[in-house]
Amino acid sequence: MMKTLLSFLFFLIALTTYGQSENELAGQVEKLRLALIDPTENILKELSSASLTYGHSSGLLENQDQFIEALVSGKSDFSTASFEDQSIVIENNIGIVRHYLVAELVEGEKINSIKIGVMLIWQKEEGKWKLLARQAYKLS
Repeated sequence: MMKTLLSFLFFLIALTTYGQSENELAGQVEKLRLALIDPTENILKELSSASLTYGHSSGLLENQDQFIEALVSGKSDFSTASFEDQSIVIENNIGIVRHYLVAELVEGEKINSIKIGVMLIWQKEEGKWKLLARQAYKLS
């Protein structure tokens, strides 16, 4: 009886911890979405790992500095961005987030609508979720 009760308590603790981690990670992903629309160097540095590798659906790869510069300079200028059909899987200190990015990008006088698939890899660094890798891909 005692063994069963302890097993059940450990299960509840693990479930609660997983739920908290998933909520924390979902919060970071939402901060990233908002930072795409209104980027600042500080928030983007806070959200991303110094080891970031950021892959675009075009095949372009950026490091953390290039990722931040593209957004802050307006080279990548999102007027809107939403993440649809999002899923989150957490294993230890790694989080895998998948979603569709539906956005409008401003390119000069033109606005381009996009819908691409995205996989984000987050790692917990010093107790905070940091974006370690991102790969976007074209949908068929």
